[in-house]
This record gives sequence, C-alpha cells and structure tokens, in this order.
Amino acid sequence: MPKVGTATAPLHGGHCPPWLFQKMTQLSAAIVEAIIVEFGTKEVLRRFADPVWFQAFGAVIGFDWHSSGLTTVGLGALKEGLSQKQRELGLFIVGGKGNTARQTPREIDAIGERAALPQDIGHLKDTSRLVAKVDNALVQDGYQLYHHVMIFTADGQWTVIQQGMNDQSQTARRYHWLSDTVKSFTVEPHHGIVGRKVPHVLNLTEKDNVPIQHASLQLARQPEEVLLALRSLRMNHGEKELIMPSHHDIPQAQYLNKALDALYQRDLHSYQDLVMTPGVGAKTLRALAMVAEIIFGSPITYHDPVRYSFAHGGKDGIPYPVNRRDYNHSLQILEEALNKARIDDRTKLASLRRLAHWDNPTQS
Repeated sequence: MPKVGTATAPLHGGHCPPWLFQKMTQLSAAIVEAIIVEFGTKEVLRRFADPVWFQAFGAVIGFDWHSSGLTTVGLGALKEGLSQKQRELGLFIVGGKGNTARQTPREIDAIGERAALPQDIGHLKDTSRLVAKVDNALVQDGYQLYHHVMIFTADGQWTVIQQGMNDQSQTARRYHWLSDTVKSFTVEPHHGIVGRKVPHVLNLTEKDNVPIQHASLQLARQPEEVLLALRSLRMNHGEKELIMPSHHDIPQAQYLNKALDALYQRDLHSYQDLVMTPGVGAKTLRALAMVAEIIFGSPITYHDPVRYSFAHGGKDGIPYPVNRRDYNHSLQILEEALNKARIDDRTKLASLRRLAHWDNPTQS
C-alpha cells in the first residue's frame, strides 16, 4: 500500500446546500457513466473500493475533502443520480445511512425483480449482512457503523463502502471492500480502511489471529469452560484490563450464557458460521478470543487495520466555496462527451483523456 500522510481538521456542523446536492447527483452519475463507457462496470467497482480514489471523487463533485459527509452525501447523490439509469448501465447501488442501510437486502430483491437479474445475485444479501457483521464485531476499533452502501453489477460482482462513527473522538472511519480481492471474509478481507489510527484495536480478522479464530470455534462447543475461564480471568488476571482501552473490557460471564448456549446448539463448521450466528456480537467474540488465549496459549494481537490516514471533520467551505460557474462548465463538458459516446462518437471522451494525460505527465 502507498504511504499517505495525515491531515487534521475539527468537526464542523452544517448541511449540504440543496443546490449543491442536485449538482452532485448530476456530476457523480456522469463521472461513473464515463468510466463505464471507457472501461466497463468492473472498473467502477475497483475505483470505489480504493479509499484514496474515493476521497478524490468526493472532492471533485464538490464536497469537503476532510468531511465524513463526503461518504454519506457523496454516495447518496450518486445513488439518486443513477436511479433511472441503473438497468441501462448494468450497475446498481443500494443502501445508505441509518435505516436506509438496513433496507439493503430488500433493495437487492427489488432490483433483482425489476431488472430481471439472474437468481444467483441472492448471495449479495448474505454478503451485505456478513460485511456489516465483520466491521461491527470482528474489527473492534471503537467505531459503530451507521452507513452501508453496496454497488454491484448484473453478474454479481460488488464493492461495499461502510462508515462508522466514534462518538468519543467525534471522528469517522470508512471501510472499503471489493469482491475480487476477498479471499476470506474473516481473514484480512478489506481492500482499504480510512481513518485516524488508534492503539489497542482488537482486529480478529488479522492473519496473526487466525489461531484465535480456530480456538474460538472449538470453544463455542464448550460453553461451560468458557464461562469458568472468564470468571477466572476477571478474578485472577485483572492486569489484562490495564492494557486494554475501555471498549475492550473483559465481558461479564453472566451475560454470555444465552449466546454461548445458542452456539452450543448449532452445528458450526467454520469461524464464519460462528460470526453469523444470531445473537453473537462483539462481546461474545471477544470473550471467546480471550479464553482461547488463556487455554490454548495463542496470543491475541492488537493492531489497527487502517491503511490510509485522513482526519474527518464536518461540512464547511474549506478549502474554498464551490464555484458554481466552474462546476456547471465541467458538468456541461462531461455530459456533452457522454451524449456523443452514446452514439458511438468518442472523440470528446478521447480528448478529455488526452487532456488528463497532458496535465499529468507521469501517466502513460
């Protein structure tokens, strides 16, 4: 991964002006359509899975480069901008912020019926739930998810962009996934994560924690042993609490009875089965990991999986207010190029590509 610097900015209040949001819907959709015309839908997924490219995309369409709203507003604008073109382009976007995120499986079903997509896109619903569960329960970094968007193609390839908020630090963290690069949903599955690095993150997807995963799966079949070990840990190994941040406290054994009993009743074949068991969340998985460390001697590692660092603030006018005339001019040029491309005249798009290469001599 490339080395990227950090930028610090305060959290500001405010909202995206309606006129700007409307322009963002047009420009974001035009940019995506241009990428599809030139490179195809798969390239759109690859670019949105790149945290740095996505940051640039949000800035280009007019949002503040350092704002957490770049994710929520930017993707909301894109979803609206593509709403009437999704079937034509073969690219679909579902999910959003808060309650809208929880409607993602229903939106996938609706698109499947409306666009007459193959039945095998049904796996996207399970993928959506699993990705959310991993970032909420396996990556225990103090950030609670509040935004989930999936972009997918007609043949079932996908990218997911999620964002979480840490109320204490008032910062956001963004998680990017790409179907092409996910070898295992529970072992280092992310394409990239943007956020401010924090210490003592319990990342159960880290490769070094795979032995902990295997041991946790084994322990899920022995609930009484887990509860006894947790009580012992709290009574005799209190020093463990001294090296862990507040959101990594030792779980209370009495609150885990129900979850552990549910695990005991199930036929678990993999750690992924364990993670996706209803009622099993961050505390249960943390408890199993701690007991696995004690019983099996496999040390848990605590490393923040952040690969790109940006501070997140709020909506303001930095670095300067959007120039409406320049914005309209850029949108007009791009839409004209797309209109020509639709009738197989790509001279405009080709000239834009040549201009981009001339402006950046490092490109070939």
